[in-house]
Amino acid sequence: MEERVPLLPHHTLRNGDGREEKCVGGCGGVRWWRDLLAREAGKVGCVALPMAAVSLSQYAAQVASNMMVGHLPGVLPLSASAIATSLATVSGFSLLIGMASGLETLSGKLLIVIGQDPLVSKEAGRYIAWLIPGLFAYAISQPLTKFLQSQSLIIPMLWSSITTLLLHIPLCWLLVFKTSLGYIGASLAISLSYWLNVIMLAAYIRYSNSCKETRSPPIVEAFKGVGVFLRLALPSALMLCFEWWSFEILILVSGILPNPEQQTSVLSICLTTITLMYTIPYGLGAAASTRVANELGGDNPEGARSSVRVVMCIAVMEAVIITIILLASQHILGYAYSSDKDVVAYVNAMVPFVCVSVAADSLQGVLSGIARGCGWQHLGAYVNLGSFYLVGIPTALFLGFVLKMEAKGLWMGISCGSIVQFLLLAVITFFSNWQKMSEKARERVFSDEPSDKEPLESDGSNLF
Repeated sequence: MEERVPLLPHHTLRNGDGREEKCVGGCGGVRWWRDLLAREAGKVGCVALPMAAVSLSQYAAQVASNMMVGHLPGVLPLSASAIATSLATVSGFSLLIGMASGLETLSGKLLIVIGQDPLVSKEAGRYIAWLIPGLFAYAISQPLTKFLQSQSLIIPMLWSSITTLLLHIPLCWLLVFKTSLGYIGASLAISLSYWLNVIMLAAYIRYSNSCKETRSPPIVEAFKGVGVFLRLALPSALMLCFEWWSFEILILVSGILPNPEQQTSVLSICLTTITLMYTIPYGLGAAASTRVANELGGDNPEGARSSVRVVMCIAVMEAVIITIILLASQHILGYAYSSDKDVVAYVNAMVPFVCVSVAADSLQGVLSGIARGCGWQHLGAYVNLGSFYLVGIPTALFLGFVLKMEAKGLWMGISCGSIVQFLLLAVITFFSNWQKMSEKARERVFSDEPSDKEPLESDGSNLF
């Protein structure tokens, strides 16, 4: 007799005791979706909310510095700090300390060579010199953060970030407005705050009982996994850097437009805004990565698929809410960053385009987290490379310089890259074979011989 196939698929839920509950047909309607949404939302929230809060409070220190610099007389301080921050990001923060020692000597001359305004370049060189100590602090903070995150010790990171922010704001105000440093004080305040955060994290790891079992001195055996780490870390770094660099390159390119001080200031404000908003999907992406990896490793492909659906629904709602808030604050957003009326008016005109970027980033941020959870870092790197360097940047240069749309054209072009990035990641996720991915994950977990690959690393054969 031919086996009957149910009209609606079996949906597997796990109750509090770890037992499976299957729901078919009629009982799998509204009640199933409501229960699944509630359970998944709770699990996602436990990771997403603290991670988003940590990321938000950490980046808010830089935002506070930008706001204070923007309210100094003239547009030059904000444009110089924007150029300096972009160069430090491309050559320093995104690569940690790889080029930190050469920034002070090369930055002013390098900016002039690539066509930047000489006055802006000179001031940017002064600003970036005081960011160099912050590069080393940032490099140290990353492994400390991952050490705590791997043990789900997110609350200590949250308190450390909030404390740093609360101390950074008055410190930055004093250095910028009450000393002769001016806008240079903002970069010094950032470096000091980064080191303060490192000291607090290191002190917690050293003296807290929570890290007693995992705290150990460096040993030779710890370096045996460097090869595995690099095979995972390099694609992850490229996946992040390809996207990050594209926006920072935009800031640098804006410096050769007519009226570079205004153009750079406006794009800097737009970039700061979307980066601040990205802290929320970043937290959702971290939660999605954890949930998908756990479900695949636990031989529950349907659970992984359900997690993706729930997190994407949350991402859509978040994108709608943030977009509405930005549109509602369109006419006052610029005043938060600058006192110059021309800059404020330009920012007002840019807000609708910023909303497009925010919406695309909200969705792709979660999809990128899913990609990391599935081990698709190499695919994510290819997607970001194609989206931004074959579509985004060429389109931005065409609109900004050929069609003379200036800063608005540059931003519209890079937004096209963000949309292409989201669509490609969505296609990859939609056509993924979750059953095959779960089987491969289980094979690696229970393999007798240790694999030299990352547990969920995929070669792409499990996508379809």
